[in-house]
Amino acid sequence: MAGKFVLMTDTGSDLPAAYFSAHKIDCIPLGFTLDGVTYGGDEGEEMDVKDFYARLRGGALPKTFQATPAQIADHMRPHLEAGEDILAVSFSSGLSGTYESYCSAAKELSAQFPARRIAVVDSLCASLGQGLFIDYLVKRMEAGASLEETQAYAEALKPHICHFFTVDDLFHLKRGGRVSGTTAAIGSLLKIKPVLHVDDAGHLVAVGKAMGRKKSISALVDRMAERNTLGADDPIFISHGDCAEDVEFLISLIRRRFGTREIFVNEIGSVIGTHSGAGTVALFFRGSAR
Repeated sequence: MAGKFVLMTDTGSDLPAAYFSAHKIDCIPLGFTLDGVTYGGDEGEEMDVKDFYARLRGGALPKTFQATPAQIADHMRPHLEAGEDILAVSFSSGLSGTYESYCSAAKELSAQFPARRIAVVDSLCASLGQGLFIDYLVKRMEAGASLEETQAYAEALKPHICHFFTVDDLFHLKRGGRVSGTTAAIGSLLKIKPVLHVDDAGHLVAVGKAMGRKKSISALVDRMAERNTLGADDPIFISHGDCAEDVEFLISLIRRRFGTREIFVNEIGSVIGTHSGAGTVALFFRGSAR
């Protein structure tokens, strides 16, 4: 092994705090502002995710902000001082400038700690797609891989982390420029639900549409059937915007078609949820291509 190193990521991964603690991952909290109050980050207020979605459904319009180089450097410095190298895995550069902040912090601190190694990986992932990516890296690390081996594995793996999701309300995608106002209006009127994914450049892209909620959720499973390369030990991750009943329906479809498998579920956090909205259902798995 090339030396002790720590894994660092951010809350764009939507993994629970207990996961970060269990695997000794340093997680950088992203944040948002709402009604003049800052939430998240390292110094902002806390808001329960259920309260967040209740306010979103009530018409709240939060605004997210990326991690700054200074914030990231504050997380990196203690590890470097303790003689630890760092493998930092960022939220997709196609959706945020946070990756550039990681790179800026790494460049500054590498000059201050020339004996230490800081590697930055752009996950090109979001929500529990990033979480699934992290989980694969954790397993490789805990099996004894070095920083260099884990970094090489990460670069080879990321084109195979598939993200497919659907939303219940097109408003938030319209506000973020993902769909036009006309598309949002017609889609809402006709109950057309988009099917989207995160592409090889880490951007959100529409790949289909379905009439009605259940058909759009079924379409996620159809996409998984087309391109999954799941072995017996490969998990499936699901995240959602406060719509647990829809997740139960999705899980029933997966088990009907693929049998009993390890499925991890968590809610979409406030930062991702600001852009995807309440009612989002997202499916993540290892596949032949995104």
